[in-house]
Amino acid sequence: MKKLSLTILLALTVVFVAACGNNSNTDTSKNSSAGTNGGNTATAQNSLEAVKASGKLRIGTEGTYAPFTYHDASGKLTGFDVEIAEEVAKRLGVEPEFFETQWDGIFAGMDAKRFDVIFNEVSINEDRKVKYDFSEPYIVSKAVLIVSENNEDIKTFADLKGKKAGQSLTSNLSDIARENGAEIVATDGFNQAMDLLTSGRIDATVNDGLSYLDLKKQKPDVKIKVVDEIPDGSQSAAVFLKGNDELVKAVSDAIVEMKSDGTYLKISEKYFGADVSK
Repeated sequence: MKKLSLTILLALTVVFVAACGNNSNTDTSKNSSAGTNGGNTATAQNSLEAVKASGKLRIGTEGTYAPFTYHDASGKLTGFDVEIAEEVAKRLGVEPEFFETQWDGIFAGMDAKRFDVIFNEVSINEDRKVKYDFSEPYIVSKAVLIVSENNEDIKTFADLKGKKAGQSLTSNLSDIARENGAEIVATDGFNQAMDLLTSGRIDATVNDGLSYLDLKKQKPDVKIKVVDEIPDGSQSAAVFLKGNDELVKAVSDAIVEMKSDGTYLKISEKYFGADVSK
């Protein structure tokens, strides 16, 4: 009887241990399943969601390129591009955070993901579109022919033949003057071209229409005028790394809204005295 009882006791012990083992395995399975479900539920944020979650739109800009991005007399970062970027951030429901970077390093900063977007008068071209995405364009720059206010001889680009045109030799604008037969007088940039023009040492300059508008806004009495322009201008837009489709769309939508509700025009007229979106 003792032997039989001992046998029964051993059998019951085996059953009990097996049952405990089965319960342990079942619990582990449940925990593993719960972990997997949790992983599936927590999906990765897209680019727009990430910006909204952070509460900031990180913006790359130069801060030394007036009137687009520069510091005013008080030292505050301001400018046309800066105000456009600030308004975009406001419409996304986040705060703008500016990262001032020299032009030579601004794309490297984007590549390193130091910022989410560049607002710095970056023109759209095919080379850049290979690596980056662009928003809806927010400004158009056209090449214009500028002469002194009392000049009646030059009315079109064709009239530059045999005339002295002040041009920066590193700019493609000098090609327009040269192709129309102008005698090129080398300048260091827009400001020197204006000095030569107003002093009568050159007859004309082919230059950036936005720079002209800025000058006339700052000095409305300057004795110069635009007599012709190249109809196909260069468009500039916000720049993004590829793969940020949601953020690109949101920024583009904000720019379109600004143009339609009059906000864009107010900013444009503040800096240029004109609508520079077209």
